[in-house]
Amino acid sequence: MNLIAPLITPDTALLDVSFTSKKKLFEHAADLFARTHGLKASDIFTSLFERERLGSTALGHGIAIPHGRIKGLKNAAGAFYRLQSPLEFDAPDNRPVTLCFILLVPQDANEQHLQILGELAQLFGDEAMRARMLAAATPPELIAVLESWSS
Repeated sequence: MNLIAPLITPDTALLDVSFTSKKKLFEHAADLFARTHGLKASDIFTSLFERERLGSTALGHGIAIPHGRIKGLKNAAGAFYRLQSPLEFDAPDNRPVTLCFILLVPQDANEQHLQILGELAQLFGDEAMRARMLAAATPPELIAVLESWSS
């Protein structure tokens, strides 16, 4: 089963972008989701920022999965960021983040939230998949990499 690939579109697969901080990344993601899903950017930013304040969403190996629950969101939504300049994320292995998957779920989507987070952890735990994501040249190529994966 692949719960991840359907969450990403060419508009939400961003390759080789740069931000000066996690805050700037979250602001960009909030604006992106506001445009693509008709939500309030401020609600998205607050959700992501507040979750990150509870503890880093970095997994190590240059990976982070910031996530938040959004009131009014009907279905899970994702954005994939491959960062040109790695960002400090307080990762357990102290490595900066290069691959970032931002996940938004509806306010009450407890089981779905956990299933998608678990699948993301498996995907990013696969060294060969990380290498393919780092090598993807275009958003459609990245989407094809995500579609090829199964847990």
